[in-house]
Amino acid sequence: MDKIDTLITNANILTLDEQNSIAHSLAITDGRIIEIWQESEPPASVRITSNTEVLNLKGKTLIPGFIDTHNHILMYSLNKNKVNCSTPPNESIDDILQRIKVKANSTPKGQWLEGYGYDDTLLKEQRHPTREELDQIAPDHPVFITHISSHFAAVNSKALELAGVDEQIKNPQGGFFGRDKNGRLDGVLHEIPALEYVQKVIPVPTVDEIVAALGEGSKDYLAQGITTNADAGVGLFLGESELEAHLIAAQKGINPMHSQLMIIHTLLREGEKFGNYTAEQLNEEIMNASNGKACLDSAKMFQDGSIQGLTGALREPYYNNADVVGELLHFQEAFNEEILDLHKRGFRVTIHGNGDRAIGSILEGYAFAQEKSPRDDHRHRIEHVQTATIDDLDNMQKLRVAGSVFINHVYYWGDRHKRLFLGPERSRRISPLADIVKRDILFTLHSDCPVTPISPLFSVWAAVNRLTKEGEVLGPEQKIDVVTALKSMTIYGAYMNFSEDTVGSIEIGKRADFAVLDKDPTNVDPLEIKDITVEATLIDGKKVYEKQGALLG
Repeated sequence: MDKIDTLITNANILTLDEQNSIAHSLAITDGRIIEIWQESEPPASVRITSNTEVLNLKGKTLIPGFIDTHNHILMYSLNKNKVNCSTPPNESIDDILQRIKVKANSTPKGQWLEGYGYDDTLLKEQRHPTREELDQIAPDHPVFITHISSHFAAVNSKALELAGVDEQIKNPQGGFFGRDKNGRLDGVLHEIPALEYVQKVIPVPTVDEIVAALGEGSKDYLAQGITTNADAGVGLFLGESELEAHLIAAQKGINPMHSQLMIIHTLLREGEKFGNYTAEQLNEEIMNASNGKACLDSAKMFQDGSIQGLTGALREPYYNNADVVGELLHFQEAFNEEILDLHKRGFRVTIHGNGDRAIGSILEGYAFAQEKSPRDDHRHRIEHVQTATIDDLDNMQKLRVAGSVFINHVYYWGDRHKRLFLGPERSRRISPLADIVKRDILFTLHSDCPVTPISPLFSVWAAVNRLTKEGEVLGPEQKIDVVTALKSMTIYGAYMNFSEDTVGSIEIGKRADFAVLDKDPTNVDPLEIKDITVEATLIDGKKVYEKQGALLG
């Protein structure tokens, strides 16, 4: 052992290796773990120099750095400069309107006013804001406010006018323009194809502005112990500039995390920027441009919307509307062919699927691709997997399709799923983790931030307890144990990312990516897991976040 850059001592180390070993000290050199000891201090023979940084954790818990396999960090980062329309703190549409009005009063006429985060099902009025309401408080500004799910938006007349959307507009495939009882446009845009009409005329931030925003947003992620992060749809809103910003932020260390980039599939189509690329070629370009700090994750697609928006594609009607089953975003034949094209070019494909009909459609597409062009280790995925049935899970197991599960649905929407959208029986099966574990399906948990706040420990808590906001245990038979939940945000995430040999557990030779916790999540009341504090985050053996007063070392 020639040198030690960093020595961690007096720690409760949850390695999360195959044996779930516990250790108490370790050594790091050149960003890698070079030795692990069961004792609180290394043997006396270990050479420590004046250049060795010693971090005495004083009994605190060290775990592998968290891996969030699905969120929208770029969107979250840009939202930090927009009007907060979230529910809460806003309780009514009037609360939101007042916030927009304040922003309008300090913004030159004609400039866009953007907000984010409202939830119609939590507002007092139980509906979306209308164009008339937005017109009244901001008649001289175009207004665009996104729903918490990012599948809806509320806009005013000025925004519709600039977008060229008038009363004669036809609904796009996979989306529609809301109308009032008289058939007039009400300003509510349903699903991404409708949102895009307005989004394309909103002035886009410069690449430098996006990079700066990513720098600020990444600080919040680091404070949650995240060391590897996946942006689930690079290019979805701002096209190629999103990828450019990610690469600059990674290359310059502005975003210190290791970044997994899901490239939106439209950029990979023939005639588009990366239409002729194989996955290997695109990954090499991303790796080179980011000094190895970012890599290609997958090609990202969507096949439905959200359950709470009644746009998730279900096999049976919604509980509160017998006439609605949701809509698939792609016709099956074309969907199959696009998946096959990406599959043959070597891409891992990740597809958004909330409703069981969408999940079935995705699995049909993956089966088609595998039949036409078999690949042994594709690790194709379904994103959210919210209402997967037993048959769907059996097919996932058969096809070796992984699932990135949006477990936070249980807490944030479980009560409303039971009362409104899915009813008692279907709601208890949302995010069916126990059934996934029984089938040995590769899975992870994710936040889908900014849809829900970024917090891996909250997601672990949700998986272990399955508590709703109103305190009900929703589907107790689908709970999983704490260690499995922790692994789903560490080593399982590494497997999901094809990086199981380099990260995800604390083992010799792996990257020194860690989170330091004030308590051991395997040794507290399960209800307290979400309240555990992240004291510090290390990436490649370097502290990138330290809570004030943590006093490590």
